[in-house]
Amino acid sequence: MPAEVSFSIASPTGTHTLSVTYERAGAGEPLLLLHGIGHHWQAWQPVISALASERDVIAVDLPGFGGSTALPHGLSYDLSTVVPVLGSLCEALGVERPHVAGNSLGGLLALKLGQERLVRSVTALSPAGFWTESERRYAFSALRGMRFGAQTLPLPLIERMARTAAGRAALTSTIYARPGWRSPDAVVAETLALRESAGFAETLSAGRTVLFTDDVPGIPVTVAWGSRDRLLLRRQGVRAKRVIPGARLVELPGCGHVPMNDDPALVARVILDTSS
Repeated sequence: MPAEVSFSIASPTGTHTLSVTYERAGAGEPLLLLHGIGHHWQAWQPVISALASERDVIAVDLPGFGGSTALPHGLSYDLSTVVPVLGSLCEALGVERPHVAGNSLGGLLALKLGQERLVRSVTALSPAGFWTESERRYAFSALRGMRFGAQTLPLPLIERMARTAAGRAALTSTIYARPGWRSPDAVVAETLALRESAGFAETLSAGRTVLFTDDVPGIPVTVAWGSRDRLLLRRQGVRAKRVIPGARLVELPGCGHVPMNDDPALVARVILDTSS
């Protein structure tokens, strides 16, 4: 069952309490899992059991997403704010320099945590920030389209669509190469998570100026990209390798933008290899 941890953060309007929802399982060295924009910790469910066999796995809802509270008024959802908040989260959980794996927005955050030496290793799955301007506009347009659909479709219709493979594809094929493999309940839950994401608009706005241009030296880094990623095209992985020359670049055959659903065994192996 998910748990909740609360801790204090400072803002221009004073000190506030932030509550973060997380799922924790397994034993071993700590491994922090960070989802993408509009998603929630359950994006990692397909790989948690495999990872928990060797790691103390902590899958979190980022602030403003899933069950976690939004950032207080006056704080932006930019990297300079969210990365220190994640550092405070690790302190509240009693975790020092975990390994980290992140997908999309979570991959970008994972790489920034690596630059700040707050983690032991980084696995970034289709991380944001290695786009051209036209690629960024395309991805943001697709995300806004998914959000619009999640906000406008009535819940009974979402539930009916999720019961069929064609309906699950209509709802989630932007992020999954194999949307039919996602369970109906999971598709409904993540569609509602996208609908209710308090941090979605501000995170997207903050991302308009994001471009990852600095190396992440001194720790193991893997950048992995799905061969069927329709949101952030896989050529961005080649750019990531140029920016982070010491990184291992891995292709995930047959996987989409959120590869944990499309090939759980492969994704788990990539993460465990990086954090070994």
